[in-house]
Amino acid sequence: MPTTFAYRHALEDHIAGFEGDANPHHLTVLTRPTVFSVLACAGHETDVAGALDAMEEISARFVSPGEWLVVSEIIGAEALARDLAALGSGRASFVEQSDGRVVMRIAGPKVRQILAKCVAVDLHPEVFLHGQSANMLCCHVSANVARTGDDEFEIVVMRSYAGYVFDELMEMGREFAMSSGLSA
Repeated sequence: MPTTFAYRHALEDHIAGFEGDANPHHLTVLTRPTVFSVLACAGHETDVAGALDAMEEISARFVSPGEWLVVSEIIGAEALARDLAALGSGRASFVEQSDGRVVMRIAGPKVRQILAKCVAVDLHPEVFLHGQSANMLCCHVSANVARTGDDEFEIVVMRSYAGYVFDELMEMGREFAMSSGLSA
């Protein structure tokens, strides 16, 4: 007898009951991002990095030399897997991480002050450039943090820690009346 599961985001219960309109400081939880971990084979790091940069509708987040998290809000997992397979198995390997990772976008004029309470990295615009990402501890949890706009960052954490990180970020943003919601 087949069982049908209803899709429910890991953070739905954390967001339920919050106001609908976003404040200037807002934490958005992406509802269905596509996330892949990509690892370049030895000697092909530059080729794979160039190929990922050339792909449209994705963001390749640096994890370590020869390793990236590839995130997309537009491309589905099957289509992105086909694109990554085109790199060739001799150049790169990849694994889908969409169900195991949660992507949160935090934005606002004082976003760096909020994140300064959670990370031990200099996020000054001249140091942490637009498009740059790095692995770091965020609220004492391993995360990949990327600068995606002038006053906007995305945080990728393991699903099992997402509730804790969400609650901590909301607490850190409380002095700025930070709001939250799921992406459309």
